[in-house]
Amino acid sequence: MTDYTSRRTMMVDTQVRPSDVTKFPIIDAMLAIPREAYVPDNKREAAYVGENLVIDANRVMLEPRTLAKMLEVLDVQPSHVALDVACGLGYSTAILSKLCEFVVAVEDDAALAQEAQSILSENGIDNAAVMTGVLAEGSPKSGPYDIIMVQGGVEHVPAPLLDQLREGGRIACVFLEGTLGVVRVGHKIDGAVNWRFAFNASAPVLDGFKKRAVFAL
Repeated sequence: MTDYTSRRTMMVDTQVRPSDVTKFPIIDAMLAIPREAYVPDNKREAAYVGENLVIDANRVMLEPRTLAKMLEVLDVQPSHVALDVACGLGYSTAILSKLCEFVVAVEDDAALAQEAQSILSENGIDNAAVMTGVLAEGSPKSGPYDIIMVQGGVEHVPAPLLDQLREGGRIACVFLEGTLGVVRVGHKIDGAVNWRFAFNASAPVLDGFKKRAVFAL
């Protein structure tokens, strides 16, 4: 029988802690949440590898280091309401649920969203809800949000998503520029989102987050 508890501890000790993740609530959440429960059954043996894990077409579970560092720079607080875009099977939502008051997750694949909600419920996560919808449109009915995370690559962030960020709120995304990727954190100040570099990372660009081609005559 696979000892997932030991693998989880090793993941935190070798991938998370050495990456300048120092906030104890993040470390505690990553030690507590069974990552293997939130991957396809045939990927469980790879649940704790230090790289993005493919879970569906053009969809990955971000590597533990990237997710943890995004949470670190977002400075999630217990009173926050978070939006988790492209949650996959719900791992990032489960981690967020341990850090904030409530999480709204969005998936554009109805079957994936339903499975994510089932896994969260089976694991006792009762302060999160998974919605089916267009990723780039978020979930405006439940906003505004203190925190927004996008679990995949972006070339740009659509305005409807930024509109759902509360004044003073923060958003983190993996921006792809050619083959290079960087995580940027946006702070909403006076109605505008100001972005700053956080660290290097990569992920496939999600549907709805590609830059539109500009044609010139």
